[in-house]
Amino acid sequence: MSSSYRWVIVAAGALMTCVALGAMFSLAIFQVPIATETGWSHTGIASAMTLNFVVMGIGGFMWGAISDRFGPRIVVLIGAALLGLALVLASRAGSLIQFQLTYGIVVGLSASAFFAPMIAATTAWFDENRGLAVSLVSAGMGVAPMTISPLARALISAYDWRTAMLIIGVGAWMLLIPAALLVRRAPVTAGEAGASMVAGGERPALGKIFRSPQFIVLGGTFFACCAAHSGPIFHMVSYATICGVAPMAAVSIYSVEGLAGLGGRLLYGSLADRLGVKPVLVAGLLVQAAALATYLAVSELGQFYALAVIFGSAYGGVMPLYAILAREYFGPRVIGTVFGAATMLSSIGMAFGPLAGGWILDTYGNYSWLFIGSALVGLGAAGIALAFPPFRGEKTQAALGTS
Repeated sequence: MSSSYRWVIVAAGALMTCVALGAMFSLAIFQVPIATETGWSHTGIASAMTLNFVVMGIGGFMWGAISDRFGPRIVVLIGAALLGLALVLASRAGSLIQFQLTYGIVVGLSASAFFAPMIAATTAWFDENRGLAVSLVSAGMGVAPMTISPLARALISAYDWRTAMLIIGVGAWMLLIPAALLVRRAPVTAGEAGASMVAGGERPALGKIFRSPQFIVLGGTFFACCAAHSGPIFHMVSYATICGVAPMAAVSIYSVEGLAGLGGRLLYGSLADRLGVKPVLVAGLLVQAAALATYLAVSELGQFYALAVIFGSAYGGVMPLYAILAREYFGPRVIGTVFGAATMLSSIGMAFGPLAGGWILDTYGNYSWLFIGSALVGLGAAGIALAFPPFRGEKTQAALGTS
């Protein structure tokens, strides 16, 4: 497609994923101040993030299907309104259960309205450089730790955690609603219009898709990949603090991971366009697993920075590749629904990490078993990815009823 507006879609998608997912993941910065002021347990606070991922998974599937039917703009507008409301309500929570319900459920539901629908919308706008475009939208997730997290830390230092969360909620409204208004459906080409007429408007065989080897491997790899890195990402600031790193410096490690993730998305996306998605994905998953195991040997700030570059580029770089695989296997007609379903599985995987890490810290007083377990799960993700069936283009899509 030649329309220059496609880059507006990329920019809007990157901004929205940055703000939405940055706000959600900023709970890692709020965890210690909330526990200190309220006396709530780390496990209880971390369980809000677990709820985030569970609800985000369900929401990703729901929002993806809605975006296939009604377009992405209405979805991201609703998500923008809900996210700001959720953060404002969570900042006023008077009990742990109130905080878990507002931050865990409403933030998760609203955040899921951006990633899968905007990734799906971007794949529809691009025929060439699709890997780079999807990576740029996903790069918003990488920018988030460099923007929202330091902002949260600065606001907490200047005020308190409640005021900081309130300000971030209002800021989310101010940024996300205008960006959502820029989102449009991709123009339909003559070939795509002809294909729709031939199809006669029949509903794609979703049951057949979800039982296919392609989707099973896609969902299994995405699940294990996110289960491996979610706990270490969420608890990295706490782990660095335990190792003797100052709180603000510990937050900077989180930011370095985000910066590395941004570079990793661009690098891995470009490599996928040239070398193919599967080999780049497998290589990235192996690097992620090795980095997770290496965290057991670090204790100084410089070591944390060096490993953050490797770990961040690996887990950030592989994330956009799942959308590209979904588009190649299943085509454009159901990409929102299919990628939303894959995102649901990944979110369930993400849900285990924060809760497991909080339980491990409360039980053993350190994070050793978190990194050991995460590295093993990461190796499992690479093993599953090796089972991806060969891509056969239009023949595969036709067999699945998605051409």
